[in-house]
Amino acid sequence: MQIKYVISTMVFWWREHNLSLEQECEYLKSLGFGVELWATRKGDNECRYIKRNWTRLQEATKGMSVCLSSRHDGPTLQEWLEQIQCARMLSAPIVANLQSLCVSDKLGIADWNFASEVVKMAEDNGVMLCVETGSLPVILEVGDKFDSVRFCLDCGFAHLDPKNDFQTYVDKLAPKTTYLHLTDNYGQIDDHEPPGIRGGMKRENWTYLLKGLEKYDNEVIGAFEMFPSMPGTMIRQGCKFLFDFMEWPGRPKPEPDRDETSYRPF
Repeated sequence: MQIKYVISTMVFWWREHNLSLEQECEYLKSLGFGVELWATRKGDNECRYIKRNWTRLQEATKGMSVCLSSRHDGPTLQEWLEQIQCARMLSAPIVANLQSLCVSDKLGIADWNFASEVVKMAEDNGVMLCVETGSLPVILEVGDKFDSVRFCLDCGFAHLDPKNDFQTYVDKLAPKTTYLHLTDNYGQIDDHEPPGIRGGMKRENWTYLLKGLEKYDNEVIGAFEMFPSMPGTMIRQGCKFLFDFMEWPGRPKPEPDRDETSYRPF
């Protein structure tokens, strides 16, 4: 098993700052990370994945591992096709929540024809489609219906589920898990704290997750999905916990001449 690490642009796009997309990507690249793009940023309703933005996305992310977080605004089939084609151009998987596929968190409520069309478009374009952790029975139902669909295990969501404990999520999802949302919380709300906060998820669960993934020969993308504090602080805290304390493999290597002052949010 191999893990590649990316940073979700949630760390930038859920705050006010003066950085361009190009500066954000350059900063993450200097730290050795890839990028998980979000469809929209704070205060902007235009989708990043529409065709007129493709050239800019391609240039900004050149040389990086790229992932796409799907539109969350109820995309139509045509909008799905556009973001799938964008993902193909960037050699990126797409992480989607259930609702974007017209699937409810309730078992038995779904437009399976719509979901089937999206899955087929992804298959035809050679794009990996990962369903983000929601209701565990529904996620497993989607995985049973569509062989090509993979799972994104969202650590924060799994930590909060009152019906299934975290280790159950790992046991059930690990065989088809190719994506992780690496985030933590205090057990009350999914507030996307950096991994390893004091009072957050038990250390044993992080170990259990890594060992569970190691049973399968999947190439996994680990996306740090965080937003409470400054990006540089969150990235340092998350890395210190996951790589120094928990000794997870594949730590990204910063560029030799990286300068901390290159990140200037204000």
